[in-house]
Amino acid sequence: MSPLPPIVFSLVAAALCCTAADAQPTRPPAPRSSRAAVSPQPDVVEASVTDLSAMMANGRVTSVQLVDAYLARIAAYDHAGPALNSLIRINPKARAEAAALDAERKAGRVRGSLHGVPVIIKDNYDTHDMPTSGGSLALANSQPSRDAFVVKRMRDAGAVILAKANMHELAAGITNIGSLGGQTRNPYDPARCPGGSSGGTGAAIAASFAAVGWGSDTCGSIRIPSAYGSLFGLRPTQGLVSRTGIIPLSHTQDIGGPLARTAMDLAIALDVSVGIDPADSTTRVLDGRPLPRFEASLDRNALRTARVGIFRPYFQDTDAEIADTVRAAIAAMRAAGATVVEVSVPEFDTLLANTSVTNMETKFDLANYLRTVPNAPVRTLREIIDRGLFDRALEVRFRTIDTVSAPESEAHTRALARRTLLRARIERIMDSLSLDVLAYPTVRQKPVLAGEVQTGSTCNLAAQSGLPAISIPAGFSADGLPVGVELLGRAFSDTRLVSIAYAFEATGARRRAPYTTPALVNGRTPVATTSAGPIVVRAGSARATATGRFTYDAPAGVLHWNAALSGSRPDDAVAVVLRRVNADGAAVGPAGSTRVIVRLLGPGMRSASGTLPLNGTERQALQQGRLRLSVYERSGEIIESAVASGAVPARR
Repeated sequence: MSPLPPIVFSLVAAALCCTAADAQPTRPPAPRSSRAAVSPQPDVVEASVTDLSAMMANGRVTSVQLVDAYLARIAAYDHAGPALNSLIRINPKARAEAAALDAERKAGRVRGSLHGVPVIIKDNYDTHDMPTSGGSLALANSQPSRDAFVVKRMRDAGAVILAKANMHELAAGITNIGSLGGQTRNPYDPARCPGGSSGGTGAAIAASFAAVGWGSDTCGSIRIPSAYGSLFGLRPTQGLVSRTGIIPLSHTQDIGGPLARTAMDLAIALDVSVGIDPADSTTRVLDGRPLPRFEASLDRNALRTARVGIFRPYFQDTDAEIADTVRAAIAAMRAAGATVVEVSVPEFDTLLANTSVTNMETKFDLANYLRTVPNAPVRTLREIIDRGLFDRALEVRFRTIDTVSAPESEAHTRALARRTLLRARIERIMDSLSLDVLAYPTVRQKPVLAGEVQTGSTCNLAAQSGLPAISIPAGFSADGLPVGVELLGRAFSDTRLVSIAYAFEATGARRRAPYTTPALVNGRTPVATTSAGPIVVRAGSARATATGRFTYDAPAGVLHWNAALSGSRPDDAVAVVLRRVNADGAAVGPAGSTRVIVRLLGPGMRSASGTLPLNGTERQALQQGRLRLSVYERSGEIIESAVASGAVPARR
């Protein structure tokens, strides 16, 4: 008997154009006194610092309007829609500060490129007017008396601090979970982690919640979120950026820095960040040196004279897609004029071993910091542990750190000595081959699902040598996850690294905005409208007919489904599944191209419903009509219909 024809509607195209969402959150209201003056919101999606600065300079928008536009996006997508959970606090004075900066501009005073530009800072940067919690419930109400050194520089430059970003609790991890902030989600796949510990900053900037953001890096905490957010992020040479007023994890390895969507924005933010701080002795490395000027050093031809070393030790145990994407990025550098050589370091694991001092320093550094906070709610890590004011994911690490008995030990001294050897060895390798940079994957594995342990970091080479390293967008995996390539340079070659990144960016766009956070329409989440209702598909025979009803929430990347069996002999259906087929629509193909992505009904089941998060490959398959509602009959016959417009049932 021939299968029943499918009932198919045209909702798929509407839902997949990145304008669909179930939720319709309301934007935060403006203060009553100024509501009437608010103009239509500008489109800030992927807008650069230079874009925003130009818009304000020519009078097209005000800083207040930019604040409103970003707050509307935050309302739509941070705790609603894909619920990225990237921010801990909104600055309640952001709008007033923007208004003051607008008045300055009107009076003819413009402080620089960041004047009136909304930015986001990680919640371990001290702010005199907002608590600084480090993502921990233990510090939820901890109120510093002054701004961090870098925060003061931001304010002096005219930046509007819009919000404080979620982070891995006390910066002690890379999946971005904490007892105060909860789990941040990756805007490119909300089921996955965004990297950390600056993952809230990374997710927020990737989703266009602000123009640029600041994080801190102890071992990858800027670079990993940059890789997983398709961003640019530099870990500067140790000492270029002050640590004063940043909750410490390790005074030896900590350093702050920005994350941005473009190399130019990164350069602008770095120019604000670097400088000598009398309160931070590490910044004395700048004594007698010209202060780095990042924006002025940008050169689109920087790759023509660059020598790039492919650092082979960090291509081991690497996801094949990531390795291929990074090598393709390096090939593009070669095509732009760079000389590329392979670099092998057989003794690298031994060289790197026992060079981290983070866990030896955290307990004491945190206590020293808390002594500077008036009326700090806790004073020690032991108090945090005893009161249970931390997320369970941090328990093993916190208890391990708390066992360290003294800030100075033989093990600590040995580790510092090994760090010196590591740095010297890497510099000798680079000198011997006349290299500007070593290139390798920022992370060797894709971002894990929330709750899993992230592996594959290559953060320790830069962090434990003190050398600068930048993560640059290299492209995307087949399932739509960003991939980063990291470039490590010699000490104080930071401007050269950013210039090479700028030149690489000019070879072709490798960043794209996340599908979960499209542009708003009149300040609200766009909603696909259709009179047809959900996608309804039928497949099977008169004996056993499966009906599937599907609704796709594009910003969340989630397919909601209901399935039911009917017919004269529904038990003839052994299972009903949703299957992805390969690009030519065939039922068989290369390994991995055809698979069951969810079982809807099993033996003896008549109906069920559920939700299915779709990865990038599956979203593309839905858009292209390559998802099939498939009925498996006892006879071995498979009857299926495509979940897309114009499909024709297929038999096998």
